[in-house]
Amino acid sequence: MLLALVGVTGVGKTYYKNKIAEELNFKNVNTIRTRKKRAGEVAGKTGLFMTEEEVNELDKQGKIAYKFKVFGGEYAYLSDEIYSKDNMVFEMHYTTIYDWKKVRPDIKTIYILPKNIEIAKNKTRERNLEPEKEKERLLEIEEHYNRIMNDEDLRNQFDYIVYNNYDENSELEIINLVKKIIQE
Repeated sequence: MLLALVGVTGVGKTYYKNKIAEELNFKNVNTIRTRKKRAGEVAGKTGLFMTEEEVNELDKQGKIAYKFKVFGGEYAYLSDEIYSKDNMVFEMHYTTIYDWKKVRPDIKTIYILPKNIEIAKNKTRERNLEPEKEKERLLEIEEHYNRIMNDEDLRNQFDYIVYNNYDENSELEIINLVKKIIQE
């Protein structure tokens, strides 16, 4: 199964991706990024960091399942991970949902909404991004949140929508939801 976690920046996608991998034996899909590593990011653990030329070369070799540009950088996913028979989990940008349904029609998606958008914004501020990047991300949180709340067609593209209240109950709800999806 390929499981995608979706939501605004700061909602906990990375946290839940790692929790699902740890508790439910999913493997993490490596997101390839062409941007520079941030403080605390580790190549191979946080994802893969490559140049656009390296990504394009992999794409020419047929090793890229999907790539897109957002936040001024290119992101890509390896075919052998996306089409794996293993249970795989990754973070997906919400604007790519329509493409992903073509790449893997059987993809399962969980959209995570923050109970309080200010917490998501504060989590983003804690990343110590460059001021311009932080401003861009905070603006994107507002735009993304408003779009998902007001666009019923977009919301309906996701298999499940859950709230994150940044507590143990939210964690238990998401883990139990994934267990249920596995059994289906």
